[in-house]
Amino acid sequence: MAPKRKVEDIEEDEPQEKLAEVKLPERDISLIKNKKRRAELFKQMKREKNKVKKADRLRRRREAEELGDDAPPKQVPKTIENMRVKDVTMVPMEDEEVALDEGADEMATYFNRETTPKIMITTSVRIRKKTGEFVRELVKVIPNSTLVNRRGFELKKIIPSAIEKGFTDIMVVNDDNKEPNGLVLCHLPDGPTAHFKISNVRLSRNLKRVGKKSDHMPEVILNNFSTRLGHTIGRILASVFPHDPQFQGRRVVTFHNQRDYIFFRHHRYQFKGKEKCGLQELGPRFTLKLRTLQKGTFDSKFGEFEWIHKRHEMDSSRRKFFL
Repeated sequence: MAPKRKVEDIEEDEPQEKLAEVKLPERDISLIKNKKRRAELFKQMKREKNKVKKADRLRRRREAEELGDDAPPKQVPKTIENMRVKDVTMVPMEDEEVALDEGADEMATYFNRETTPKIMITTSVRIRKKTGEFVRELVKVIPNSTLVNRRGFELKKIIPSAIEKGFTDIMVVNDDNKEPNGLVLCHLPDGPTAHFKISNVRLSRNLKRVGKKSDHMPEVILNNFSTRLGHTIGRILASVFPHDPQFQGRRVVTFHNQRDYIFFRHHRYQFKGKEKCGLQELGPRFTLKLRTLQKGTFDSKFGEFEWIHKRHEMDSSRRKFFL
């Protein structure tokens, strides 16, 4: 019986048919009782597979260079994002119907620059130290924002007072007696109100090579909000920051939606010569997950909800997203 060939014996110029002759060890590693031996065999199997993949990549690269324009198209890897289930509410970048609807919604005066954002930031009644630090950093990130002590008042009673004082939004950060776990963003005076779950909160002091914040107006970047619901959430988040395209500073705030998780990042541009530009993180960073979207201002008992995240019904497929 001829001995099996090793991956090291394969020449780089061998065709794909000969690569298929390489026999990886067909053995059920899970049946091996010795844990150390089982781990060694698993690492060996991974190394063998990686060598075969590397040799195959080199072969395809040489073929593409030799064929030039006649080379086959580059293979696109399958990801959850590009295999996403198409939603009927997904809209193109410039849709006339969506533009007309958004031109008459509650945030239209902000995008028409008729109103200037003025944000009230408060917390739940009892908070921990980390939540206090988090809201103080939010005040530094969001221009024209004011931190107000809750003092035990109900949110429904705070809203009329905030409207009288000219606030355009109320941001309430809740915690679970350990760290921030919820965010309520209420647009005044007529809503809507969005409730998010907060996770993965990292303060600026916990980040490496963090920069210093400036008082310049930040640029706001919204990524991957492609459905009608996503458009609404993007407009709610954008209306917290001043809508002024004439930026003089280098600050940039990003809301990146990926698989219905909204990642918040705060950076500043670092120009390296005339052609190169980098980013330096300023912090904080956190992740938002939409729980509910409610018409009008906050009313947990009698409010009309436009959208509610029902985990057992909506999370049945990993390839279905709503934002």
